[in-house]
Amino acid sequence: MRELFDTVLDRLLTLPGWAVYAAVGGLAAVENVFPPVPADVAVGLGAFLSGHGTVLATMVFVVTWVANVTSATAVYVAGRTLGRSFFTGRLGRRLLRPRHLETIERLYEGYGSWGIFFSRFIPAARAVVPPFAGIANLSAPRTIIPLAAASAIWYGSLTVLVASAAGQIEDVVRLVSQLNWAVLAVGLIAIAVVVLLWRRHRHSQGRNSPGKGR
Repeated sequence: MRELFDTVLDRLLTLPGWAVYAAVGGLAAVENVFPPVPADVAVGLGAFLSGHGTVLATMVFVVTWVANVTSATAVYVAGRTLGRSFFTGRLGRRLLRPRHLETIERLYEGYGSWGIFFSRFIPAARAVVPPFAGIANLSAPRTIIPLAAASAIWYGSLTVLVASAAGQIEDVVRLVSQLNWAVLAVGLIAIAVVVLLWRRHRHSQGRNSPGKGR
């Protein structure tokens, strides 16, 4: 990971302030389309450069958050308008069978906003959440509000931690890595709790429904 940080930092150091903002925002936006893009690395280094007078930490956060939420919203809209027709077509049915699509819809309907919120903290799932929320026809408020809140918490925490505690590039590497692992653990635990509560609720509804116990 250190080599990646050094490479990105070398590029950012050659750029004027406005170009650093553009690069960080661009990577944060592309992350929703191509997950391997090192958006966290760019944001962490952008916050690191704020301590050297190149950019402002507040602007790094604002640019990152706006770019990430805008991109995720666009992917959600694409999933809602184009995704269903694609996956119900011949090629789409081969990639995702109808019963799997129905399962995804039930999951989004059951877990709703909380599932989206916590899933956005899991690196591997972060880019998958918005398009499938659209494909599952989840409403815009139930999708975008938790998505934007999770993005604000994640990038805000990353920016504040690096800007206030990172004196050397090694500190940036350590903080980004530790924050990723910590948030991943919390996100997985929270998702497990949501799933457990939802299943208990469904089980309780099933026992209390008319006709049961006769």
